[in-house]
Amino acid sequence: MTSRSHTEKHFRASDTVRDVVIGMSDGLTVPFAIAAGMSGAAVAAKIVVIAGLAEIAAGSISMGLGGYLAGKSDVEHYEVERQREVRETEEVPDIERKEVADILTNFGFPDDEVGPVVDAISKDRSKWVDLMMRFELGLEKPDPGRALKSALTIALSYAVSGFIPLGPYILLPSVHSALYVSIAVTILALFVFGLIKGRVMGVKTLKSGLQMAVVGSIAAGTAFLLARLIG
Repeated sequence: MTSRSHTEKHFRASDTVRDVVIGMSDGLTVPFAIAAGMSGAAVAAKIVVIAGLAEIAAGSISMGLGGYLAGKSDVEHYEVERQREVRETEEVPDIERKEVADILTNFGFPDDEVGPVVDAISKDRSKWVDLMMRFELGLEKPDPGRALKSALTIALSYAVSGFIPLGPYILLPSVHSALYVSIAVTILALFVFGLIKGRVMGVKTLKSGLQMAVVGSIAAGTAFLLARLIG
């Protein structure tokens, strides 16, 4: 009987990948909508560029700050919950031991094995609390430096991707020509980014690419039509 090697492939998107996805998704879509909307208002290319640059700067800062606050919130929430669990293991150890027993039972441990395992776990308070954090509350310990990394990654991703729809307005003097080029390159960029996102996230790549392209197109088309109607 021969045995075959088996390699399991599971996707675990890193926090950095998620931040890039967040930054680029908005960075491609929002400046695209802004530029298209201003084109619909028939303003000069220079005005579109100025407004676009202002939006990219403001959007990068706003998105980066949001990422920073979210990262800090995760760390603070984890620490608060961990301190609560530490107090509970000190003040009501019997209840906490029962909760450990329930967790083990739910995992299929036989009743006669649960007691010794609970005794072993409860001898190490730090590991005991770690187990409760993970399996009772579903919380993983966040990276302390996550907030700053998240802020920089989201902000940079937003800024870089924002220049894709704005680039034609910088390079071309005609607003109408720039609009058509911007539509073409941005929809293509959205589609390609969607494909990459789908592949990285482990979902259907074509569906992901089409979703990104459609969402960006709807946002830009809506902004363009509203500008036309108001103008």
